[in-house]
Amino acid sequence: MKKLYFTVVLAFMAITTQAQVDRSIMPEPGPSPEINLDDPQRFELKNGLKVLVVENHKLPRVSIQLTIDNPPVAEGDKSGVGSLAGSLMGNGSKTIDKDVFNEEVDFLGANISFGSQSAFASSLSKYFPRILELMADAAINPNFTQVEFDKEKEKLLTGLKAQEKDVSSIAGRVQTALAYGVDHPYGEFTTEETVNNVTLADAIQYYSDYFVPANAYLVIIGDVDFKDVQKLVKKNFTPWTKAAPPSFTFSKPSDAQYTQVNFVDVPNAVQSEIAVQNLVDLKMKDADYLPALVANQILGGGGEARLFLNLREDKGYTYGSYSRLGNSKFSSSRFRATASVRNAVTDSSVVEILNEIDRISKEPVSAKELKNTKAKYVGNFVLALERPSTIANYALNIETQDLPKDFYKTYLERINAITIEDVQNASQKYFNAANARIVVAGKGSEVLENLEKVSFNGKTVPVKYYDKYAAATEKPDYEAAMPEGVTVQSVIDSYFEAIGGKTEVDKIESLKLVYEGEAMGTKIKVEEKRTADKYAQTTFMNDAPMMGVIAKGDELYMKQGGNKVPLPEAMKKDLKNALGIFPEQGIAAGGNAKLTGTEDVDGKAAYKIEVPGETMQVTYFYDVESGLKVKEMQVINMNGQTQNQEVTYKEYKEIDGIKFPSIRVGTMGPQLVESKLLEAVINKDVSDVDFD
Repeated sequence: MKKLYFTVVLAFMAITTQAQVDRSIMPEPGPSPEINLDDPQRFELKNGLKVLVVENHKLPRVSIQLTIDNPPVAEGDKSGVGSLAGSLMGNGSKTIDKDVFNEEVDFLGANISFGSQSAFASSLSKYFPRILELMADAAINPNFTQVEFDKEKEKLLTGLKAQEKDVSSIAGRVQTALAYGVDHPYGEFTTEETVNNVTLADAIQYYSDYFVPANAYLVIIGDVDFKDVQKLVKKNFTPWTKAAPPSFTFSKPSDAQYTQVNFVDVPNAVQSEIAVQNLVDLKMKDADYLPALVANQILGGGGEARLFLNLREDKGYTYGSYSRLGNSKFSSSRFRATASVRNAVTDSSVVEILNEIDRISKEPVSAKELKNTKAKYVGNFVLALERPSTIANYALNIETQDLPKDFYKTYLERINAITIEDVQNASQKYFNAANARIVVAGKGSEVLENLEKVSFNGKTVPVKYYDKYAAATEKPDYEAAMPEGVTVQSVIDSYFEAIGGKTEVDKIESLKLVYEGEAMGTKIKVEEKRTADKYAQTTFMNDAPMMGVIAKGDELYMKQGGNKVPLPEAMKKDLKNALGIFPEQGIAAGGNAKLTGTEDVDGKAAYKIEVPGETMQVTYFYDVESGLKVKEMQVINMNGQTQNQEVTYKEYKEIDGIKFPSIRVGTMGPQLVESKLLEAVINKDVSDVDFD
């Protein structure tokens, strides 16, 4: 009875208390939560290595992070040497074979990785002594061999080749080069030529010069004892020879003198890559560092920011538009507002981005925007504290960025103290629409006419032209006259004559082609079957069918295993342009193809024929001299995703009176895959050709 009485009283008290709360008034926010970050224990070796240790015994794990805080390095005509040096590290050591090293790390369930001036390891705490020993040995006594160097160099060159036609890679390269200058460490870029200049001796010298302890920090966090760490670090890292990196200076970059468009013509682009950028001098220790971050978050920090809401949600120009604000204690960094947009709205997108940058500098942000942004920062900050890597980075930042010891302990308090005026002051200081460099990489034949008409604040924005390596160039000439009599049909006729003659081509009723190559240790075979009105392509990996595309009658579907996935009607319509024994037969019959000029392919001029489509756009290239098809580029737009495919055709050989390319080189992700012709079967009984 007493228990029942007590329960009733509690319930009555709760109801009474609830009745006294005025829910029409928003409660006052409480004080910022107190952030309890463990201060790292610190010691330093005689060779200059600084060691920070944070004991955390919640889980039996430990992480080890080595960071060498050197100034940026200019690699010049051997750009890529740092990347090669970093990729060679971690291949065992001078005392431990690569395979033995990797097997032991895997056996212990650990992870060890290296960069050109960094290293990281993690493991269960009971394996910490051995993992630290392995990491130190591989860092101090790396095993640089000619065999591994040649492998890594080939990987780097292959990656560069795959990026040659990639619009985002071209855009990123030109953006940094124009912002800083190609002689600045942040503006230089790696090319096939600079990589070929690098030798094994260069990589070893780079390591010797820059992987040194003078500016090195070792951060260890986890289930460890400080005294044990001291003993182990001294034992394993004392042999690291005391040295400092070479010192050199580089010129201070400067912004454009006036707002301008810097245009890069990328003929295969189906979207324009836009970056509105300017240089900033922002350091983490600056008083307005946090207000600047908040201002950038409101402008372009995510899906709720102004750029995204304008260009995607309101205008539908893009799938996303964002801004980023960098900081550096060594040099100027960049503010960038970016978007990848449809060709037709390139000029309009530039104007909208400029307008948003201008607006946040001239008009105060709303109280709601500021409140929501603060809440996001608070939430992200608190969640990040759960990760050991966060604590390591915070400790490292305090050491390397000249921050006060309580920088992160008072972080939330300072975020919540930011005012609307603080945000506007930071916007005016770091977002510069008056001297903006607008870098646009896109298909000039479709975007330049309107881009040259862009005006901002009542003034026409001038356009300057650059090539894919940031060198000033002339405006592209899209009106260059073709030789008299050269048309889409004449180019196709020349192609048919080159492969065997129109008469022989017309005799073909069915065709089967099989090409085989290798990528990442996997055998890849592509089998293609064609008749006048049917098409089937199947991709095999290690002889197992993985995926197919089938077109027959009114059906168009993708085949994965036993499943048929219908493809959109728009794609079916586009694919009809490429049906026939040879796609050129469909091109000629379709009537939509355009001869758009010539382009260099492997050092020789080639005619370009573009076949537009709603979901699939294809460009074919035919050697001006021989008439043979030398390249094909395909761009597929589906479900908001864009996929680029490029194939180069080489070394034609004759089979049953018809010439076929014996080698096809195409892209698979970031890798180039060379495939060789295994089989070409002409006029097999059509009824026996399987299109299922």
